[in-house]
Amino acid sequence: MLTKTGSMSQADAAYCRVEEMIVTRALAPGQMVSEKQLSDELGCGRTPLREALQRLKLEGYVEIHASRGILVAPIDVVRQFDLLEVRRSLEDLMVRLGAERASPSEREHLRALARDLQAAGEANDRAAYLHLNRALHLALASATHNDMLATSIAIIHGQSRRFWYSQVDGQGLFEEAARLHGATLRAVADGHAGDASRHAAAFLDFLETLTRTALERRGAPSRG
Repeated sequence: MLTKTGSMSQADAAYCRVEEMIVTRALAPGQMVSEKQLSDELGCGRTPLREALQRLKLEGYVEIHASRGILVAPIDVVRQFDLLEVRRSLEDLMVRLGAERASPSEREHLRALARDLQAAGEANDRAAYLHLNRALHLALASATHNDMLATSIAIIHGQSRRFWYSQVDGQGLFEEAARLHGATLRAVADGHAGDASRHAAAFLDFLETLTRTALERRGAPSRG
């Protein structure tokens, strides 16, 4: 049964739940699912579900076919380079603004997220890491106090999260990712914009290496 959290609407809750199912591959790339199946799975009405699906369509998670159902979009590894190119500039702006503008309570929240993320990485706890990954992206974007930036980077973070989650099986990469993310979170919390920028760039270098490795496994030419 789908339940709302705080002030979250049913459509927002449906969006978060379906996105999580896609990211964790409970709904696999290329899978076709009906609106009724999703409605029954989530325990929500058709109207909020349709709102959620339209948002997921715009963000590239699903394709909606009126006569066939909902197709979970495949993961396009090459497209990750496009995302990374855009993300580098936005991420740098986000962490710099966050370091300058975060409130005291936001800074404490970022430090807490860094501690929790480190624990999840050390424990190789995939479920906890996924939820914390979403939370840290939201917290960093919120700390900028720039709604336009937060909205723009949310789509990129979601698609990056989906790709990342598809690549980490058996590779023991959670701890390294948690270390890199944690360094960024602490630098933003401490108001060190330059350090935050450097740590964020190091994490994106890490993601780029992961992407090139995925391309090589598929036998596709990498960029650069």
